[in-house]
Amino acid sequence: MTTTTSGPPAAVRSVSPRATVRLLGAWHTTGPAYAALADALRSAVLAGSLPVLTRLPSERELARALGVSRATTSAAYARLRDLGFATSRVGSGTVAALPRDASRHEVAAPPPAGDAPASDTPSADPTTPAADDTIDMSQATPSASRALHGAYTRALEALPAYLDGGGYAHLGVEPLRAAVAARYTARGVPTDPDQILVTTGAQQAIALLATTLVARTEHVVVESPTYVHALEAMRRTGARVVGVPVGDVEAIESVVRRTGARFVYLVPDFHNPTGRSLSADERRALADLVARHDVTVVGDETLTDVDLVGAGVPAPVVGDGTDPRLVAVGSASKSFWGGLRVGWVRADPQLVRRLAHTRQVLDVATPVLEQLAVTDLLEHRAAILPDRLAALRAQRDDLVDLLHERLPAWDVPRPDGGLCLWVGVGRPVGRALAAAAVTEGLRVSPGPLFTPDGSGQDRVRLTYTRPAGQYEPVVDRLRRAWERVGGR
Repeated sequence: MTTTTSGPPAAVRSVSPRATVRLLGAWHTTGPAYAALADALRSAVLAGSLPVLTRLPSERELARALGVSRATTSAAYARLRDLGFATSRVGSGTVAALPRDASRHEVAAPPPAGDAPASDTPSADPTTPAADDTIDMSQATPSASRALHGAYTRALEALPAYLDGGGYAHLGVEPLRAAVAARYTARGVPTDPDQILVTTGAQQAIALLATTLVARTEHVVVESPTYVHALEAMRRTGARVVGVPVGDVEAIESVVRRTGARFVYLVPDFHNPTGRSLSADERRALADLVARHDVTVVGDETLTDVDLVGAGVPAPVVGDGTDPRLVAVGSASKSFWGGLRVGWVRADPQLVRRLAHTRQVLDVATPVLEQLAVTDLLEHRAAILPDRLAALRAQRDDLVDLLHERLPAWDVPRPDGGLCLWVGVGRPVGRALAAAAVTEGLRVSPGPLFTPDGSGQDRVRLTYTRPAGQYEPVVDRLRRAWERVGGR
């Protein structure tokens, strides 16, 4: 095995031989075994299931686990290095990587004659629909709850009690903090209002936590893929962002142990974008990890209410609520309406005060009227959510059924909750497909946008926040975009 003594980055996590076998699945084809193995590993890197900077098993270990010769694994690793999908250095073994120019691995077959080629930045095309005809499938933002008008009416009636003050409730108005605390208590986690900080949306809550708890150049751990704006918040701190497969607590612990990371961000319920939820066992393993390694875990529960099958979630990510290193973020945006711009943090009272101090340089406090409206919505939540969830469930099914019918080769899940589909197209052309979709008058999000290392190239994210019955043109445009990048 050829090695270098400097240059390639060191691994930040490792994957065991057994886990690699599970990851690869049925990898062997009719061609040379080494080429099939290399292609399977390369696809795993592009898909994000094998994150960049993961140390692979040794050639001997992997050969034994797969039941092949060491010559096969040696040749496969050599092929990965030649393609830029692995590096090797003394002391680190073989480490998964992405080529410097990853876009060359998205090259698609020539488009049909007469069509413009797809690119990351499409040029003007006379066939491009007018801007007002463009369908946006990139925003996971459902329309407002029909209960919103009544909530604002009652909020205006309650507002006079606050007009004699200055209007700045630095921690949030007391009725809302009490309502959020009561919601956690009802979910089995006793919570006092002094453990709640009201923020201007969940995005501000995430940014405040990152700014307060993460030092420049420190490692932070996120799931890959994950919420794109959380990635941005971590990067703005100057942190080194490391991705792990969604829900893989073992991988999180591996990164924490190898890098000394002290901050983990994840979406435990109806994950954006995959729709996956942590099991009860995974939540317990996460709490154990926190206790062993003194790491802060932030669980973004913005999507917790968007349960489309009625199964519920096992428990809040904060466990029994007694460990200050388990922190939760919530929001009214997906449950009621994004335009409310009201979110919150559930944390130890001392951390709540630190976060409130940090946010003084941003916006001082969240608008009082919106807080009162959200208080009312939370109080009527049990009556509001069923109709809202029924509509979202119909929207999900409409889109999924059409995709299964008209693009049957794609991997299209039917998630139990959340607002989006994490669609596998079977080839690393996510960016090219998203660019071609723009030409067809459709906006979708390419997979790499949601990963810290540019993987997920065989994926696109589709949201189902449009009314049911409006997805025929969406799928028709998506199918034409697929044809533009050589899909059939």
